[in-house]
Amino acid sequence: MALTVGDIMDADPVTVGPDDDVETVVRLLRTHELPGVPVVNDGGRPVGIVTEADLVIGDEEGDLHLPHYIELMGGIVYLEPLRRFESRLRKAAASKVRDLMTDEPTTIEADAGVHEAGRIIARSGHNRLPVTQHGRLVGVVTRVDVLEALTREE
Repeated sequence: MALTVGDIMDADPVTVGPDDDVETVVRLLRTHELPGVPVVNDGGRPVGIVTEADLVIGDEEGDLHLPHYIELMGGIVYLEPLRRFESRLRKAAASKVRDLMTDEPTTIEADAGVHEAGRIIARSGHNRLPVTQHGRLVGVVTRVDVLEALTREE
């Protein structure tokens, strides 16, 4: 019988809420040696994910320079999208998880097959996927979980 994501997932994942502070996330990542955690609302639905990458501003984003612009006829015309700058600024000044998290995380249903999880992980480049059942978080499955399951199937 083919394994499902529910068979191989961590059914008791560490999570945070959107209103938790950033220090809480850092402490949980360090304590549990995790690269990221799902963000769930009061109803248990995944609304985001926070990873180590969200907590670090890379060198190319470190200076938070204003986008290039020109003044034209008394107005300012930005030569780069402001959305990217606003996102970097929001993350740099974040005090709450909601300001730091990546919205609308890629998820997978608990009854999905392990091969499907492998395809999603490979396509998305994510290391871990929140697992849902009827829209609520029931676990987390990682790339290593999927690889181990696939080698057991052979």
